[in-house]
Amino acid sequence: MAMEGPGGPRVWIVNADHWPRAYLRAELIERGYDATGFETVQDAIGRLRRARALRPALLIVDLHDQTFDDDSRAALLRAGVPILVVADATHADDGRLGPPVETLRRPLTIGAIADAVDRRRSRA
Repeated sequence: MAMEGPGGPRVWIVNADHWPRAYLRAELIERGYDATGFETVQDAIGRLRRARALRPALLIVDLHDQTFDDDSRAALLRAGVPILVVADATHADDGRLGPPVETLRRPLTIGAIADAVDRRRSRA
């Protein structure tokens, strides 16, 4: 993971549920990442579109309660940020975000998501 912030590699978390997002952010900070949370994909895209936005090395997107339109998909593809998707066990990722670097399926723990981020870091 190349894009580093003051706290380590920059990771953005998109999750509509406050507490899971906060717990994952705390876990990633404990592991040495510069983690930022967003409630919606549109919020993260808005930050990506800002000229001076510091891009993340990885975007974690929990698909639960997220909506995507063609503009959202196109903006994420243009940004070229690797995406780790968290999906329900019974639903396919269906390519809503383009090809993810990895798809994790529920049920899973916050630690399992953080472990997946660590694996990406060790490969970089």
